[in-house]
Amino acid sequence: MAHSLSAKKRIKQNTKSRVRNRARKSMVKTQMKQFEDAVKAGDKTASAEQFRLVARKLDKVAATSTMHKKTAARMKSRLAKKLNALK
Repeated sequence: MAHSLSAKKRIKQNTKSRVRNRARKSMVKTQMKQFEDAVKAGDKTASAEQFRLVARKLDKVAATSTMHKKTAARMKSRLAKKLNALK
């Protein structure tokens, strides 16, 4: 258990950021699943729209340091490959 005030504050900050980061990652995963479903269905226009939304969310999450920028770029690249294979 933390004794100093700064350590107690740090625990509070870590808890808040953990909750925030988990929510953001969950949001991205949900969006990615929707993209995967659109690709499996073979709907090109829906897949393209879902890809646009996923890419946007990945960029936002990477900008807030929840996820590293290169991790987000790698995910976008892999999703783009799936989209291009569909076309």
